[in-house]
Amino acid sequence: MPDNKKEQERAELHRAIWKIADDLRGSVDGWDFKQYILGMMFYRYISENLTGYLNANEHATGNTAFDYARLADKDAEFERAEIVETRGFFILPSQLFENICKKAKTDANLNETLEAVFKAIEASAQGTKSEENFRGLFEDLDVNSNKLGATVTRRNERLVKLLDGVAEMKLAGLQDNTIDAFGDAYEFLMSMYASNAGKSGGEFFTPQEVSELLTRLALAGKTEINKVYDPACGSGSLLLNFAKILGKGNVRQGFFGQEINITTYNLCRINMFLHDIEYTDFSIGHGDTLTDPLHWDDEPFEAIVSNPPYSIKWDGDGNPILINDPRFSPAGVLAPKSKADMAFIMHSLSWLATNGTAAIVCFPGILYRGGAEQKIRRYLIDNNYVDCVIQLPDNLFFGTSIATCIMVLKKSKRDNKVLFIDASRECIKITNSNKLTAANISKVLDVFTKREDAEYIAKLVSSGDIEAQGYTLSVSTYVEKENTTEVVDILKLNAEIERIVTRSDALRKDITAIIQEIEGGANNEK
Repeated sequence: MPDNKKEQERAELHRAIWKIADDLRGSVDGWDFKQYILGMMFYRYISENLTGYLNANEHATGNTAFDYARLADKDAEFERAEIVETRGFFILPSQLFENICKKAKTDANLNETLEAVFKAIEASAQGTKSEENFRGLFEDLDVNSNKLGATVTRRNERLVKLLDGVAEMKLAGLQDNTIDAFGDAYEFLMSMYASNAGKSGGEFFTPQEVSELLTRLALAGKTEINKVYDPACGSGSLLLNFAKILGKGNVRQGFFGQEINITTYNLCRINMFLHDIEYTDFSIGHGDTLTDPLHWDDEPFEAIVSNPPYSIKWDGDGNPILINDPRFSPAGVLAPKSKADMAFIMHSLSWLATNGTAAIVCFPGILYRGGAEQKIRRYLIDNNYVDCVIQLPDNLFFGTSIATCIMVLKKSKRDNKVLFIDASRECIKITNSNKLTAANISKVLDVFTKREDAEYIAKLVSSGDIEAQGYTLSVSTYVEKENTTEVVDILKLNAEIERIVTRSDALRKDITAIIQEIEGGANNEK
């Protein structure tokens, strides 16, 4: 289908989201609103997903009149166990999104109805293998919150608007849309509010273009991988890019991640479902990756991507156990307690497969600071783990204007050198921010793949030369900046100045003569 059709669908979807935002304006803060609309979209999605699955199965047997949404609850109960086994959850027909919507305006206890439905959906997975993936998914969709209104009546009025708005979105029949409608709505909402959320938004939302660059760096030369991991997965956009680029079937063993923020952890799991990733194909954990990693039994990973929180505090040497942790002990030193950046890098390296690639966004300070961070860089270089360092443009991320970098790690390199790429000018300016274009991403990947010197852009540097620079990994140390200052011909400039002075003197003499002539004429008249 033509691109203009795709953009038309996307614009229509975005307008629908803005309409709901206008309807709730003044009652629900933007960042909280995002959670309400995503939660309600998720409710609609799993309702339609289950209905479509059951209807398709019945229609295949010849029962074309079957419609799960019209089935009596007592009749649906007979299939509960089998449905939970295959889909991971269960929803009674009366609890489906479309049936709740039909009665919403006349339901004086709509908030209680919705609360009961959400609890029932989560409870349906209890005691099953899908329990971890469904527990607490509706936690942030608080239908009794004062944010929706001071009275039950006001809350229910806004809940009706929310239900109606989500119902009107053209999200049904994903196969009939040229865009991934649910996924696109999610990304639009995240970008829509991340810019207003300051640092808290930037911590767990990586711009889509940066996500694509990280993914393609980790995938260079591959058409499939065993599994992908993000130790600070946020809302899951980096993980999901692998499904978008490779196709989810080519991520053979699934998507793994861990997130410390409970709200973001819930959003990440919702995001997986909204992008049609089955509950059996992802494992997202909640907790502190550095001190309590939850995927020991799943490592190593063939692809690791991450945009970890910048320079956060961690236990470091304040925890005597960590120096003996096999993830950190090889370097002989821990990342500083005030800056955990290098701890995320060491963790990722430890869990990286021998044939794998890790692409990690990092702040420039860790590339040149001394102390423990320098010792960790020495370990990385001496053991030939750093494949490439890429300098990105500034103003790419929400919440910070700093020009970040990407460090690419590999355990099986073809040489004992590090490629440094200066991509600081590979962007276009949009209002007050910069953005990577498809052409920018393609150029960086081309330089990365060729792995050779390119004037003012890339430099392949031996480990010995890096050691001579005190193990500094700053791109500017190795890639010469192009001098864009205009070359001035001094002799030519002096000749021009002399010509101007001579001409100025001549004009001054002419003016003086004219003035004298005028004054002489005036005196004669007297």
